[in-house]
Amino acid sequence: MWTTFVVIAFFIVILYNLFAGLYYMMRDKGTTDRTVRALTWRIGLSVLLILLVILGILTGVIRPHDVGR
Repeated sequence: MWTTFVVIAFFIVILYNLFAGLYYMMRDKGTTDRTVRALTWRIGLSVLLILLVILGILTGVIRPHDVGR
């Protein structure tokens, strides 16, 4: 149950950073680096989420569905 909460929380923060990057891009018109920082955070969090899911599957905390068996 808590793993679902962590994944959903990651998705919410990733989406927040995605829309923050869009907002900064429209607002600042390229005069600051806030867009780059927001999108860098988004990429970093996405990679971290993927690594955590892989680690969870390897350790047995997350059990993937047996789709196609």
